[in-house]
Amino acid sequence: MKVCYDSETDSLYIDLVDRSSVDSQEVKPGVMLDFDADGNLVGIGIEHASDVADLTTLEIEALP
Repeated sequence: MKVCYDSETDSLYIDLVDRSSVDSQEVKPGVMLDFDADGNLVGIGIEHASDVADLTTLEIEALP
């Protein structure tokens, strides 16, 4: 999994797996879900991320 923030566009992308997306759905204004060819979720995009998330810290807990 990879988390990428672009300060120029204030967008956050969470890449859940290393597979290409072939379809996207906007589930709320500015929130996109990306799916692979089998319909599996592969990424989450958030526009205007600093308005909806605390970008000053990143905590990771209980990874396998």
